[in-house]
Amino acid sequence: METPIEPNSRLAAFGNQLIEVHLWLREELAGLREDVDSHLDGRGGRPRELRAHCLAFCSALSRHHTGEDGGAFPALAERFPELRPTLQELERDHHIVAGILQRLEELLGGLGAQADPAEARRVRAELDGLAALLESHFVYEEKQLVEALNALSVPSWDGSRPDFLLTGAGADRDVPAAGRRRPLPPGRG
Repeated sequence: METPIEPNSRLAAFGNQLIEVHLWLREELAGLREDVDSHLDGRGGRPRELRAHCLAFCSALSRHHTGEDGGAFPALAERFPELRPTLQELERDHHIVAGILQRLEELLGGLGAQADPAEARRVRAELDGLAALLESHFVYEEKQLVEALNALSVPSWDGSRPDFLLTGAGADRDVPAAGRRRPLPPGRG
């Protein structure tokens, strides 16, 4: 349930909300890696559930990055032109991440009902690479953009959360509930 927002106000500064979304995505990725480990160990993680969790995570991460590329980054570039090189670098990262997500989806599509250790290890290797890239990306993005996002005023974002801040509970229309590890804090979707 969305927390009502008074006209011409917002719940928190956009940069602070970005950090919360990144924390949520980190936790989701950690949970997905645990699911793959469980599958490898034969402790659970049926392939269909693992695929659903991965697709939910991939959808949430893609929505976040698409929202940044199409909304947050252009707004920041207009207001803070000195950030344009940083924004271009972050967009390049988004393209690399999209490629990893595509490979993950393909690999998970090949997981059968029986645990195939080689396939599951390939999935785990992609997830490990994704985790390393995202950690670096998130830390860099937060250091470079949080202050600018907190200072940003975009009238069209007042009263509703922009797409780059919609993941997890705020994106349930697009992300199956089975794919969520934990809900966002109150007021975050």
